[in-house]
This record gives sequence, structure tokens and C-alpha cells, in this order.
Amino acid sequence: MNAEPDQAGRFLFAVPLIVGCALFMQTLDSTVIAVALPAIARSMHQDPIRLNLAITSYLLSLAVFIPISGWVADRFGARGVFRTAIIIFTIGSILCALASTLSQLVAARIIQGFGGAMMVPVGRLLVLKTVPKADLVDAMSYLTVPAVFGPVVGPPVGGFIVTYASWRWIFLMNVPIGILGVVLVTVYISDLREELVFP
Repeated sequence: MNAEPDQAGRFLFAVPLIVGCALFMQTLDSTVIAVALPAIARSMHQDPIRLNLAITSYLLSLAVFIPISGWVADRFGARGVFRTAIIIFTIGSILCALASTLSQLVAARIIQGFGGAMMVPVGRLLVLKTVPKADLVDAMSYLTVPAVFGPVVGPPVGGFIVTYASWRWIFLMNVPIGILGVVLVTVYISDLREELVFP
């Protein structure tokens, strides 16, 4: 008799945790690049001021695509869009790491921004759809902490990486997180949506 509630309890906060990790990755990437701009500029033989385009293009991409994320989720399904967004963000991160010119980096950051724009709001929508109303406040705390923590740890993490390794690792560190996120979405969110029905 207790098996079903136990299963519900086990999966209840899987979605907020997964979405929280994705939110952390997105917010971390918004700030981690700032301290790496001089190193990237030297690598690309560019004026560091021009490298601000790498930040601006990312933020612009977020601003442009976030408004349509709700429609896309309704049209194609929140779970599928969220998983695809993580994949796009991860691919964008790889392209950023491989960029050898400013134009390539800006294009890759736009792709990253598109993935991030779909990832965060659609992830929140998944939480709203899968967590019972009685537990929603607790679940949303899993999203608040990474949203605050990501921008704070971004600059020191970026500084550490450019001091002891290549600036390209700033973007490559997203790859294992993204792969893990896709696996967790496939395993846990499908279980929540298909097997557990909350009143």
C-alpha cells in the first residue's frame, strides 16, 4: 500500500532538482565568461572591448527567444522542448569552445542563448505541471538557490579556469552537465509525466 506514495515521494523532487541544475548551468554561463574576456581576446587577437559582443549576443538571444518559449512548449510538449533545449545549449557550448574568431564565438553564443531561453522557462513550466500544489513552494526553492548561486560563483570559477587552464574549458565544463541532464530528463521526467498522476 505504501509503495505508490514512496514512488511518488522519490520522484517528487526529481524535476525541480534537474531543472535547478539546468538553471545553474545557464546562470553560471551568463557570468563566468566575463573574467575570461581578456584571455579570449588575446587568443583571437582582438580588442577586449570587442569581446563584449560575446556577452551581448548571449543576453540578446535570451531576450528574443524567451517570449516564445511558452508557445513552443505548448506546441511540442514541455518535456521534449526542455530536453532539446539542454542539447542545443550543450552544442552551443562546444561550438564556443571550438571558436577561433570573434564572429564564430558570437554565433555560438547566440545558439547557447537560444537553448538557455527555452531551457529555463520551460523547466519552470515542467515543475508547475509535475509537482502537486501542496509541495510547490518547497519545489520552487530548488530553483531559487541555483538562480542566486550561479551568478555568484561564475566570476571566481572563470578566474580559476583562465589562470590554470585554457579559457575553452569555461564552455567545455557544460558538456558533461548537459549530457547528464539529458539522461536524467529521459529517465525521471518521463516517469513523472507518464506514471504518476497527482490529484
